[in-house]
Amino acid sequence: MQLTAVAKGKLERYHRTCRAGFLDELDERHITCLEDLNARLWAWVEQVYHRSEHAGLTGMTPLARYQRDLAHIRQLGPRAAQLDALFHHRVQRFVRKDGTASYQGRRFELPYALSGKTVQLVVDPHAQRVVGVEDDEGRSLGEATPLDALGNAHRTRHKPDAVGVDPALRSGPGDRAAGPNLVEIAHRHHHGLPALAPKKPQE
Repeated sequence: MQLTAVAKGKLERYHRTCRAGFLDELDERHITCLEDLNARLWAWVEQVYHRSEHAGLTGMTPLARYQRDLAHIRQLGPRAAQLDALFHHRVQRFVRKDGTASYQGRRFELPYALSGKTVQLVVDPHAQRVVGVEDDEGRSLGEATPLDALGNAHRTRHKPDAVGVDPALRSGPGDRAAGPNLVEIAHRHHHGLPALAPKKPQE
């Protein structure tokens, strides 16, 4: 999917904020696995990023902007279980005589009864795989599986000021050397962990 200049600008701005506010503050000594990194990223997003004023939101914080429209947000209900399917793509393909169709250079086996017909392949755009087959009306016509060639032969990242953040979560010049940095403070606050005592300066 090709992004517009505006969309690209928003992504680039977030990446710059993430690098300056999260990655530059990250203390690698606390990271031993991917789970440690993810826990600190989510804590920073929830405790700092979402509570900081954004110029693009006319000075509001993302959290306040989200809460303003809570009354208009509808629950998915039973459709939540089919959330991934809502983002599937459809691409038209002709089914060969051997009951196969191609997508992204790969061939998939379809129900043999569809041979010689034009169908809609249901595609997961993130996994880049075909997950099913439908007709033009959206009715399921069966599954699509990667081709078994043998079997088919017989059939087919300057930190912004965190305005609105809990004072306990603020940091200033020298904080990294004097004690836990902003990321570690946010991580412990978010997960209900006891605060770390600041290190005493060396005499």
